Amino acid sequence: MNTAIILSGGIGSRVKGIDTPKQYVRVLGRPVIYYVLCTVLTCSQVEMCLVVAAKEYHDLIREQCEDIVSQYNKGEIKLEFALPGESRQLSILNGLNVLEGKISDDSIVAVIDAARPNMTGRQLSECFDASKACDGVLPVLPMKDTIYMSEDEGHITGLLDRRKLFAGQAPECFRFKKYLDANKALLPDRILSINGSSEPAVLAGMKIKMISGDEKNYKITTIEDLERFKEECTQNQ
Repeated sequence: MNTAIILSGGIGSRVKGIDTPKQYVRVLGRPVIYYVLCTVLTCSQVEMCLVVAAKEYHDLIREQCEDIVSQYNKGEIKLEFALPGESRQLSILNGLNVLEGKISDDSIVAVIDAARPNMTGRQLSECFDASKACDGVLPVLPMKDTIYMSEDEGHITGLLDRRKLFAGQAPECFRFKKYLDANKALLPDRILSINGSSEPAVLAGMKIKMISGDEKNYKITTIEDLERFKEECTQNQ
């Protein structure tokens, strides 16, 4: 069963000047997470959707899902919830724990940011398709600029080969049981230092395939990102 895990538990501390978590800020009358839910719920390959979010937002998310299902005449997609953890990766693990026993060990789970409203159904489908032949999939972008290293934070101490460096995006797809085990193996402390969803998989030796990412699929991290998305939505009306 292909399952989408949408991470919506962050508080958006780097988005200055707003009181609401960025994924719930309204753009053209809809919260940012609506645009992600719309892509997920209208993707023919998704059979279950799990949202990691604070309980106070569950009703809002249900309402958005019901509107999407009604608007697009979609069949019923199973909707589950998990509560956020102390860190991003612990939030993912909370979602995986909720799914245990509800999906098969070989199912594919796609980890998706609620703050990536420009993710397309095509990207999501490509990730699911590529996952059939490996343990996981990560969309990446090549590095365009020269990459320098500084070990003292004040002077350049090394030059990195940008041909071997890539910026990871989302959605990231994984074989459910292997990924669950990879995360549990990092408990209780190592999991707190994880920054990227694919990190536990790589540390566990899972075979992660890279596919082409999309520069338009940026994550809303700053107020400038939010304003950019608002402008794009206005232009596309």
